[in-house]
Amino acid sequence: MILVDSHCHLDYPELQKDFPGVLARARSAGVETMLAIGTKLSAFENVRKIAESAPNVFCTVGVHPHEAQHEQAATEALVAEAAHPKVVGIGETGLDYYYEKSPREPQRENFRAHLRAAHATGLPVVIHTRDADADTIELLDWAAKELPGVTGVLHCFTSSLELAQHAMKLGYFISISGIVTFKNAEDLRRTVKEIPLDKLLVETDSPYLAPIPMRGKPCEPSYVIHTARCVAGLKNVTVEELGAVTTENFYKLFARAKRPAAAAA
Repeated sequence: MILVDSHCHLDYPELQKDFPGVLARARSAGVETMLAIGTKLSAFENVRKIAESAPNVFCTVGVHPHEAQHEQAATEALVAEAAHPKVVGIGETGLDYYYEKSPREPQRENFRAHLRAAHATGLPVVIHTRDADADTIELLDWAAKELPGVTGVLHCFTSSLELAQHAMKLGYFISISGIVTFKNAEDLRRTVKEIPLDKLLVETDSPYLAPIPMRGKPCEPSYVIHTARCVAGLKNVTVEELGAVTTENFYKLFARAKRPAAAAA
C-alpha cells in the first residue's frame, strides 16, 4: 500500500503534540509523503521548518481565504518563499463564501496574486473553494487566458460536478477528503464516480474532517487510508490500485516533490 496525504496542516497544535507519532503512524498506514499546507505568510516559517524536518514532508506557501482581510498575498512575497526546495506548491488560496470570514474582494485579490505566483514559479496552486463556484470558474478562466500553463488542485472538493469538470478541462486535479465517507455526502460520492482516476488525489485536511470510522478524533495523515478505501469502492478498483494512481498523480502535479528513495527504488 502506497499513499500520499496531499493536504494536511502539520503545524497545527493537535498534530504537533505528538509529531514523531504522527509520522510513524503515517508510515505504518503506507503514507509515503505528506504535503504540509501554508495558510498564512506570517506563520510560514514554521510550516517550512516542519517540511525541512522530515524527508517525506513537503510544503506549500500561501494565504487561506479566511485570512484575506488580515494578510495581503503579494505575488513577490509568495515567489520569494517558493524558492525554497521544500516548497512544491502555491496556496492554499481560493474563495470561501460559506463562512465569509473575509470580505469577498480581498479573497479574489489574493486568489489572483496566488495564480500569478504559480505562473511565475511554475508550481501548482492549491485551491480552496466553498459556495463560490461561479467566481472560482471565472478566475480559473482568467488564469487560463492571462497566465497560460497554470494548473493545480481543487482540494477537499465538495462543490458541483460542473465545477469539477470545468477545472479538469483546464488541467486541474480534484482532491477528496474524509468528507466522502460522511453519511450525508451522497452528492459528493456521485461526483467522485464521475471524476477520472487520472485526475484524483486523496487527502486528510488534518487535523480536521476525520473520516468514518475515526470521527470525533483529531484527524492525522494516517487516516487517509479510510478515504482511499471509500474512493476505491466508488471507482470499482482495489485500494492498492487507488493508492498507486493517486500517488502517481500527486508526483505528476507536484513535480518538485521527490519520492522517498526506498519507494522510488
